Amino acid sequence: MYGYGGYGCYPSYGYGGGYGRTFALIVVLFILLIIVGAAYLGC
Repeated sequence: MYGYGGYGCYPSYGYGGGYGRTFALIVVLFILLIIVGAAYLGC
């Protein structure tokens, strides 16, 4: 991941270096929530 110093897809201004990592963590948690919810509902 190129989230540091403004390289890659993430801008360096206003977010800092950890923005990409935080976004990835949110996505992973959301996917896990969907999987657990589907398993609980019996889909």
